[in-house]
Amino acid sequence: MSDFPPPTGPPVTSSTWSNPSPAFAPERAPHATLPMNAAIGAVAVLVLSLLTSKYVLDAFLQFEWPVVAYVALLGLIGYGPSLAWCKYASRRWGTGKFFDDVGLQPAWSDLGWGPVVWLAAIGTQVAIGALVLAFGVPLSNNTDGISELTADRTYIVSLVITAVIAAPFVEEIVFRGVVMRGLRSRLTAVPTVILQGVLFGVAHIDPVRGAGNIGLAVILSGVGIAFGGAAYLLRRIGPTIVAHAIFNAMVLLLVLTGIADRLQN
Repeated sequence: MSDFPPPTGPPVTSSTWSNPSPAFAPERAPHATLPMNAAIGAVAVLVLSLLTSKYVLDAFLQFEWPVVAYVALLGLIGYGPSLAWCKYASRRWGTGKFFDDVGLQPAWSDLGWGPVVWLAAIGTQVAIGALVLAFGVPLSNNTDGISELTADRTYIVSLVITAVIAAPFVEEIVFRGVVMRGLRSRLTAVPTVILQGVLFGVAHIDPVRGAGNIGLAVILSGVGIAFGGAAYLLRRIGPTIVAHAIFNAMVLLLVLTGIADRLQN
């Protein structure tokens, strides 16, 4: 009988087999934050800017300027101050790298995640809308009157451009970028996502709607919470910008084609 060669390498012990070292996935970096001052300022600036732009647009429609003039006016007054504030917040309290400080790192995957987030927002809207109607909460639509202005091409084109391009970009930077990160500096994840969504809904209040603002704010708060949850989990706002654009585009499509009126009737 031939002898086997002696084993090589470190000795094998019973603990090596019974207690192998577990391999954990690397932990995700903590969610970036900004001071609460940044969040408060962002909400205040956006609300004041949107209200001001509404009254300015109504006053200047009589001049029948080119479409590009109204788009520029809406963008400058309605969203310009908010972008300026967010950039200031990035320089004052963040790293100074604007896109990093608000979570805007565009990727091709945003085009895939965007529709998924949009579906989640639609599901939330339907569920909360059903509760609002069931409990008889006063509700008005923030698209009321648009279908009556389809003959005003200038108004419609400027509305579509601002609602589908400018609004998703700026509002996501404000709420899912600066506001959510400001709240996260003081609150845990769940209250942060909920509160930023509520602020998103309240920011869409228009005094001319009266009590109907209650139901509208509640429904849009649910949409904001869905967007906020996605932005928090993904650590980016690119997907929510895409989802927000799809959301606004579909609403305008239903209104401008008259489908919304037929469904309501």
